[in-house]
Amino acid sequence: MFLRNISAHRSAIRNLSLIKNLQHNERTYRNSFGSWSQANASSFSPKRALVLTKLSRYEFEKLRHKNLDEAQLENTLRKRGSDYNMLLYHHTLHKNCEAMVKNTLEEKNIETKVVTRFDYNEANINWADVIFTAGGDGTFLLGASKIHDPEKTLIGFNSDPTRSEGYLCLPKKYSNNIENAIDKLLKGKFRWLFRKRIRVTLIGDKIYDMPVELHDQQLSQLENRFLEITEERDEAPKLEENKKSKRRILPVKALNEVFIGEALSARVSYYELAVDGSERTKVKSSGLCVSTGTGSTSWTFNINKLTHQSVSDLMKLIEEETGLPIDYKNQRLIDRITAKFNDNLIFGPEISLMGYTIRDSLSDGTLPVPGERKPRGFAKQLEIRSRCFDASLVIDGGLSYSFNDGTIAILDIVDDDALRTVVLNEP
Repeated sequence: MFLRNISAHRSAIRNLSLIKNLQHNERTYRNSFGSWSQANASSFSPKRALVLTKLSRYEFEKLRHKNLDEAQLENTLRKRGSDYNMLLYHHTLHKNCEAMVKNTLEEKNIETKVVTRFDYNEANINWADVIFTAGGDGTFLLGASKIHDPEKTLIGFNSDPTRSEGYLCLPKKYSNNIENAIDKLLKGKFRWLFRKRIRVTLIGDKIYDMPVELHDQQLSQLENRFLEITEERDEAPKLEENKKSKRRILPVKALNEVFIGEALSARVSYYELAVDGSERTKVKSSGLCVSTGTGSTSWTFNINKLTHQSVSDLMKLIEEETGLPIDYKNQRLIDRITAKFNDNLIFGPEISLMGYTIRDSLSDGTLPVPGERKPRGFAKQLEIRSRCFDASLVIDGGLSYSFNDGTIAILDIVDDDALRTVVLNEP
């Protein structure tokens, strides 16, 4: 046990060192050559573009209440406490952006087709040379979920920057200046950014069960899912399930993160975890969150980040225990320490490592002990065996697969799975 703990500690140090080196090399490369991969005018000359547009909240409500006319819908929403006028206003903002993207592309002699999530399928993706999204990060993640060709480019426009940050989209200023952004793309004034994604391999008996699309589970239509449901249904009848392979690579890659845990959040998640081929260890927690560099600014960041209050309390405790004069009320010092710790949680989207976090890890005793597995770290491969009762493996907060007792998930990053995106050149 002692040697295993020493080995795990050294592995964590090596991974942290690797992250630091990769981040340093990334900065050096950007400073020397302009970024990851410089483009030119001939590298972006699409003939056909697919625009994936989000389902606005207004459209969502219209779908939920198909039998109501406009006046009845407004009355229903107001009774529920929703602001009908604001829903309509933000819907209009979104549709204006969508129309501007389509019109601008067509003015550049690019054949353009606009689709919603219902028509975002393999046929339309294969038809297009490039895919644009009009929405926020959720729409961008949906767009990424079905792209398997490393040559297919995904570019996002934030259609409502007043309500959405759109970290994965082009900067907000281009939401109202779409023509400028597209001109830059056509003139090659951008850099390629290949965002790494997590590949998930499931091993077990129930690995072909239909996944649940969490964002739209209130709608009953089968088409409201990430995957081509018809393809899933045509795989094989349930009676033939025992003839299927017990090993399956999921058709969706995670751009942000994979979360594993009990569906009921109040229930403890029990699983066995192996990091980079190490011996599996038993873990009880509130779940496991595994992120890419892209996702390191999202959920995993918010799980691990320190607050100013926590930093101040720790500084006060250190002063009390050591007798060292520490100004734990110095707000500037607290700000610097908090920012430095939190900044170190983030790593580049092109780095071929995953950051994992054991959320709310339960200790065997009343307090954590030094020999326990560290609650977060970096890995090239993770293997998780479920010991859960009613658990899910959730990809990018949207698509949920059953992950119950005995099922194994292998998570890794393969370079060929990287998503091709762009970073526009700025003055």
